[in-house]
Amino acid sequence: MSEKATATQTAPESNSLKLVEPQLLFDRTNRIHEAIAQRAFEFFERDGGLFDRELEHWFKAEAELLHPVHVQVSESSDAVEVQAEMPGFSPKELEVSVRPQLVTISGKKESGEDRKKGTAVYREQCSNEILRVINLPADVEASRAIATLSNGVLTLNIPKASPAKTTAGSMSE
Repeated sequence: MSEKATATQTAPESNSLKLVEPQLLFDRTNRIHEAIAQRAFEFFERDGGLFDRELEHWFKAEAELLHPVHVQVSESSDAVEVQAEMPGFSPKELEVSVRPQLVTISGKKESGEDRKKGTAVYREQCSNEILRVINLPADVEASRAIATLSNGVLTLNIPKASPAKTTAGSMSE
């Protein structure tokens, strides 16, 4: 079964993806960054406080706390398209922000499964939060972005910004 939602940044519908202003994702980004830093520090301490493995600790913490988001960016003469794999996420759980050369995708879903076997309770849990920042190959018109979510794939179609027009002779003295 396919779940589909479409939105533009200027006129979102109730069942559409959230295309939000970049500033609204700032707090969430900071919170995620702090959580990764804290977890990386725990790995650092567990390794005896030895330096030179900071990057390894950071990536390990990031992989533990964030669900990986695989993306593909393509460019045509008039638009940029971003496709991101979002298996299991619904439009209500995602927020997307588009700026002239940057796309930020953020989301959180509630997941986890308790199973009982005899007297033991097993809890299955995986990363349920995503954060992906994507640099775009060209300036785009963020206000005209269109986002769809279908079969676990988020697709953003964003028209390229018109090149700035210069008047003839503006560079001459």
